[in-house]
Amino acid sequence: MRTEDVLAAIATGLWRWDNSSGIVTLDAEAARLLGLPAEPVQLTEAAVRSRFHPVDWNEIDGVVSLAVAEGTLAEARLRIMDGDGRVIRTVRSRSKPLIEGDDYQLVGTLQEVAEPQPGTAARTPITGDWRRSREAFLLDAGRALAEARSTAEVLRVAASLSMPGFSPDGLAVFGAAGDRLTIIGHHGHNVGDEGPFSSMSLDTDYPAAEVVRTGRAIYLPTPDEYLRRFPVTWPLARRFGRQSWAYLPLTVAGRTMGAWMAAFKHPVAFTPDERSVLTTVARMLAQALARAGVAESERELSIGLQRTMMPVLGPGIPGLQVAARYVPTGGGLQVGGDWYDMIQLPGGRISLVIGDVQGHDVRAAGLMGQLRIALRAYASEGHRPDAVLSRASRFLYGITDGDGGGAGDGGGATGARGAVVNGQPGGIAVGVPGAGADGGGDGHGDRYGGHRFATCLYLEIDPATGVVDLARAGHPDPAVRMTDGTVLLRPTAGGLPLGIVPDTDYPTTRFTLEPGETLMMCTDGLLETGGHDLDSGWERIRTLLEGHQGGHDGEALEALADRLVEAVHGPGSHHTTGPLADRREDDIALLLLSRQGQAGRQGRQGPRRTMMTVAQAEPERVAAARQHLRQLLHDWADDDQVDSAVLMVSEMLTNVLIHTDGDALLVASVTCDDDARRLRVEVSDGSDELPHKRHPGEMASSGRGLVLMEMLAHKWGVDPRGEGKSIWFELNEPASGEGCCA
Repeated sequence: MRTEDVLAAIATGLWRWDNSSGIVTLDAEAARLLGLPAEPVQLTEAAVRSRFHPVDWNEIDGVVSLAVAEGTLAEARLRIMDGDGRVIRTVRSRSKPLIEGDDYQLVGTLQEVAEPQPGTAARTPITGDWRRSREAFLLDAGRALAEARSTAEVLRVAASLSMPGFSPDGLAVFGAAGDRLTIIGHHGHNVGDEGPFSSMSLDTDYPAAEVVRTGRAIYLPTPDEYLRRFPVTWPLARRFGRQSWAYLPLTVAGRTMGAWMAAFKHPVAFTPDERSVLTTVARMLAQALARAGVAESERELSIGLQRTMMPVLGPGIPGLQVAARYVPTGGGLQVGGDWYDMIQLPGGRISLVIGDVQGHDVRAAGLMGQLRIALRAYASEGHRPDAVLSRASRFLYGITDGDGGGAGDGGGATGARGAVVNGQPGGIAVGVPGAGADGGGDGHGDRYGGHRFATCLYLEIDPATGVVDLARAGHPDPAVRMTDGTVLLRPTAGGLPLGIVPDTDYPTTRFTLEPGETLMMCTDGLLETGGHDLDSGWERIRTLLEGHQGGHDGEALEALADRLVEAVHGPGSHHTTGPLADRREDDIALLLLSRQGQAGRQGRQGPRRTMMTVAQAEPERVAAARQHLRQLLHDWADDDQVDSAVLMVSEMLTNVLIHTDGDALLVASVTCDDDARRLRVEVSDGSDELPHKRHPGEMASSGRGLVLMEMLAHKWGVDPRGEGKSIWFELNEPASGEGCCA
């Protein structure tokens, strides 16, 4: 007798569902059970689906998917509908998936079962309330696991999951390291319980090891089943007093990376519905662990790169205090092109460098590392600041020229060029609308190639005298906090950013850092992060610098560095990225240099001195000098006197540029004399020709400089200075002013 005849005699039909073609083959009995003529037939999936109750079809779809994933039987009850939508019978389906590559065929049986008694609920695979609870649980679990950012957080979330109706009381996550099974984490066990499982061979007759080897889930509903299938390791599990166990593979991208164990103190039958929930949680857990592992690897790489590329400032320097911070931009590896460095030079001099390579990616960090090494080499050879930057520019141009890209599109390179021609103060970068290396350009081209540039500020200081020689390549200008708290931008001559052209000149600016003064150098990220431009960002930083109440020792300088970074990112953000990464629009590098020693009278009693050069080729720096003087006199009592001083300085500098062939040196100081403040301004040049007073007519366009000084200054004069001369004036602050003396 044929098998089909035997099955027909017991009202059991056969069906075959080909997933690849969508064709369902029914024998005569199966067709009859579906309400069709009792003869073999092949139907489309849609035709068969129309015979089942819609709710039951949705359930069977999930049960089949689970059976395919686990290689187990798919079993469910299904209500059969007639053409008018009425239920004509209920059948039970039992089927086995035959997997062929990415497709499968479902082969199984259909058998009619008795209708439920009146007043009783039909035993469907998933009742409505349970199904809604399951969906709500999976949504919450998925969200919680997606938000976990480390392996420890993922394990805490997994331990807190409360599955509807069958919550496990013991959890363990196993990993695979070579041919060994390891414990990643566990919950519901005592410390030390993981010992026997922490380094178990994958060949061991243990459920988790078999799951990792085969990628198939194992369900053990009773202790007897555990003993029958795994007699060797049953003694290890028996002491925990559990009644049921589920071991599920943690699979990502087709690779089994470990296993998840859920253990229960109460018996669990592991119905298809319960297995479906466990399988879904295992998939989400595997994805969360994979994401956390990648994130932790990136953090370790980021920290390693930072430690390798960021220098250790080393032992203290007699007479100087240095503090530094580096904050990477948010996202990815959190590395970028900003850097700082400190170099010991022959003769006791110290070099400080701060710079910004275009971009926030790994290539920017790599170029930064190469450029930093090159700068160190050139400085150690004894070159002066201008020569160091010229050689560094040629080096950067050479290592990026072969990449086939141009300079950055948009504000990157263009804004950096603006640093050379615009001398108006605007933020720490004097008048530079996008002076940093990340001013909007995209590096032109692909992610890894393209010509890139870098901005840089390089200075050498003699700790004994405080004399600073500084060269600037498209970078924001430094700022100086004086002994009385006044903060001034230090306008400096500059050249193009490094790497734009192979041969570039970088003029050197010399000034003196007085005892008690603090020099600040930073990249544009400190200014522009948080929606600020260079102007508003500078005002924010300037307010913090002027309001700092600490002294000039190393501890106070570290506190000031923290405060500056916290103004952008919040407390402690220079140590880790933390939850404030969304505000990190650009990398930040910050250097603070304070000169120790006797600073004269302290607090607001300290004198102020500043100096800057205006070259013949840079007449626009006259405007920068005017702004510089206004900053020096920010708390002067008489605004009319401030306007007068600015007018006289403008006249003096312009006369040098027009009537001589040399550069002008401006020196301004505010000192105390007889319980009042006095402003003294000197402008020196290399010409021996002395100015003389003239009497211009009403229509004359020049000749009024000395007349103005005679009218506006309390004192003025012209002093020969060997090769050249100095013209000066003095203004006394009115008695109603704040004063600077005790």
